[in-house]
Amino acid sequence: MPSSSPEHFLCGPSLAPCGLSRAWAEIDITALVDNARVCLEAAGPGGGLMAILKADAYGHGVGPVARALEPHVRAFGVAGVAEAQELARALPQGAGSPPAREILVLGPLYPGEREALVQGGFSASLSQVGEVRALADGVTHGLSPVPVHAVADTGMGRMGARGGAFLELVAAIRREPALRLAGVASHFSSADEDEAATCGQMRDFESLLLDLRKSGLLTPEVSIHLGNSAGLLRHGRHMPWAPLFRPGLALYGVSPLPDSSAALRQVMTVKTRVSLVRDLPSGWPVNYGRTFVTPEPMRVATLGIGYADGFPRALSGKGAAVLIHGARCPALGRVTMDQIVVDISHLPGMIDSGEEAVVCGTQGRETISASELAQRADTIAWEILTGISSRVKRVPVFV
Repeated sequence: MPSSSPEHFLCGPSLAPCGLSRAWAEIDITALVDNARVCLEAAGPGGGLMAILKADAYGHGVGPVARALEPHVRAFGVAGVAEAQELARALPQGAGSPPAREILVLGPLYPGEREALVQGGFSASLSQVGEVRALADGVTHGLSPVPVHAVADTGMGRMGARGGAFLELVAAIRREPALRLAGVASHFSSADEDEAATCGQMRDFESLLLDLRKSGLLTPEVSIHLGNSAGLLRHGRHMPWAPLFRPGLALYGVSPLPDSSAALRQVMTVKTRVSLVRDLPSGWPVNYGRTFVTPEPMRVATLGIGYADGFPRALSGKGAAVLIHGARCPALGRVTMDQIVVDISHLPGMIDSGEEAVVCGTQGRETISASELAQRADTIAWEILTGISSRVKRVPVFV
């Protein structure tokens, strides 16, 4: 049963539980924790997780997600220092004391972020020797060394040091008393689609680790991480030499692998309500541009969601549907900023204003997944989830 706390409630038939939000996203905390357990199983014996909570936990709401995952993970990853601060405030011991779990800023630091990173007790990702000195110069004498992760570029091209430059980077960190080497990392570029390139990156990173060990630069307390969600689900048990994994999408119940058999459950269900039911004659245009004209008399429902809420305009005319009474109801014409129109001619009985419609998620025996919406919109599931706007109220629930 949902908690009586204001943070944990379901939206019932009335508007009150969701305020006046015309669209909302129910965040299934039980599914989230179950997905973390699936990821831990995929990581194999001795494996651990760095949960990726950037972009407001992939659009799910960083506070409830962080608190639910905290007992199950070793660390968290975010995009920038502002996200790290928000996450720290959400965690237990996060206000005025060190974070309850390590928080790694995954992206390169801007000069203006360094002081806040040091003061917050966060970890930094470093790619170049010049970043080592720049960060160390901002550390006040007497403070504990700043934890940093050295990043190797094994074929992503976005950040990191290549080959021998990576060894120099790690050596520079080891020489700097103001910094502490907390991790070494790299990042898969195409673990969801290019097996040959992925295996090549694994070999290259493992070779760099061997060189670090031979040079005495890599010691047992340093975390080693490479695998994202796709790398974890496909190769987790074959990577005991890089036992810390960085799942993002998989935690939220969406597999990046089309052939994955992992028992993941989508965490977010996006809902809206029927605002109007109308009967239209044959030959009547629907929405801007007259791209859809009724081929026969149709009963249609107007719903309070549009591209300003994160239902992509690119879904216009692409066969997208919503679920009402457990049945698929095709979207008609263009997606507009605040509303869409769907065909309900095939639904038996009366559909009333205020009834729930599922835009992304499960209702009855039917499911519309984030992956399905992404495929129809010619994008990726990551963009669908993170694109759900702040106008859509997040409602944590326990199912």
